[in-house]
Amino acid sequence: MKFFSYALYSGLILGILSGYARPKPDQPAKPMAGIEKTLFGTFPDGRQADLFTLRNKAGMTVKITNYGGYIVSWTAPDKAGTYEDIILGMPAFADYLKGTPSLGPIIGRFGNRIGNARFSLDGKEYVLAANTKTNHIHGGRVGFDKKLWTAKPVTGDEPALHLTYTSIDGEEGYPGNLAVEVVYTLQKDNALRIHYTATTDKATVVNLTNHAYFNLSGMKRDVLGYELMIRANSYLPTDASQIPTGAIQPVAGTAFDFTKPAVVGARINDTTDVQIRYGSGYDHCWVFTDASKNLKLGATVRDPESGRFMEMYTTEPGVQLYTANHLNGLKGKEGVVYKRRYGLCLETQHFPDSPNKPNFPSTVLRPGETYSSTTVYKFSVK
Repeated sequence: MKFFSYALYSGLILGILSGYARPKPDQPAKPMAGIEKTLFGTFPDGRQADLFTLRNKAGMTVKITNYGGYIVSWTAPDKAGTYEDIILGMPAFADYLKGTPSLGPIIGRFGNRIGNARFSLDGKEYVLAANTKTNHIHGGRVGFDKKLWTAKPVTGDEPALHLTYTSIDGEEGYPGNLAVEVVYTLQKDNALRIHYTATTDKATVVNLTNHAYFNLSGMKRDVLGYELMIRANSYLPTDASQIPTGAIQPVAGTAFDFTKPAVVGARINDTTDVQIRYGSGYDHCWVFTDASKNLKLGATVRDPESGRFMEMYTTEPGVQLYTANHLNGLKGKEGVVYKRRYGLCLETQHFPDSPNKPNFPSTVLRPGETYSSTTVYKFSVK
C-alpha cells in the first residue's frame, strides 16, 4: 500500500512538471524571425526573379522581389491583433512584367518629375526619356523598377535584403556609371527600414525613393477617412503639368495643411484650389520643417477603423504625398479591385525638378561622394 501511494504521488508530481514543460495543444507557436527565398517568376529569356519573405518574431511579414525591388506584400496588426496585408500589389509576377502604376518598387535614378525631360550639369545638357507627356518621371521608360537586381539575403532577428544594381553611363539619358545598393531591414519593432546608397564615376543627379501604396484597412476601404499628419509648414506648388514652379509656399490656410492630424478626404476635392485641380487631389511635395539630414519623424497616418498607425521617419528634406488619384479599377491581389484613392503614397525624396531649380536642395552626386538616404515606416495601433 505504501509503495502504491509513493508511486501515485510520484506520478502526480511528474505529470504536473511535464504539464508545465509542454505547451498546450491550442497554444500557437511563436513566429520565427528570418528570411526565406522562393521563385517569383521567370522572364521570357529564362532569367529568374526571386521573392524574399522577411519575418520578425512579432509576426510581421514583408515580401520583396529582386525584380524592381517591389514590396509585394506587407502584413501589420490591427487593434484586435489581426495581421492583414496593408500594401497594394499585383496577383502574379506576369502582372508586374506588364507594368504597374508603381505599386511598391524602387524608383530611380530620379524619383518624381524632371521638367521638359532635360537638365544641365557642369555646362552640358542631358536629354532624358519623356515618359509623361513632355516631362520625365520616375527614372524613365525602363527605370530601376524594371531592372533585375542582385539580391543577398541576411538572416537574423532583424532579417535584411541587400539589393544591388549598376546603372550604366547614358542609361535613360543620365550621365555616369551609378552603383546603387538598397537594403530593406525588417526590425523587431514592426518597422521596415529602407537604406539607399550610391556612388558614381561621373557627375550625375540622384533621387531615390520607394513608391509603396499603403491601405491600412487591409484593402477594405479607400484612404479618404485616414488621419494624416505631415511635419511640414510648406509645400511645392506646381504648374498644370505638375512641375514645381520653384516657389516654396506656406501650407497655412490651404488644403495642404496637415501640420496637425487632419482627415485626408476633408479637402481633397476642393476644386476652388488650383493646386488640387492640377493634381486631381494630392500629388505634391511637402517640405519638412526640420531641414536637417537627421532621421526624423516626417509623417503619421492612422486608420480610425482598424486602429493601424504608421509613423514615417526619414533623412530626406521632403515627401511626395500621392492619393492614388488615377487608379481606376485595377484588379490587384486576392481579386480586390483598386479604385480611385484606394492607396496612399508617402514617397520620401529630394524635391521634384531639383536639377532645374537652383534654389532647391541639390541632387548632384560627384565621384568620390556617397549618396545616402534612409526611410523607416513603423507600425503600431492607436
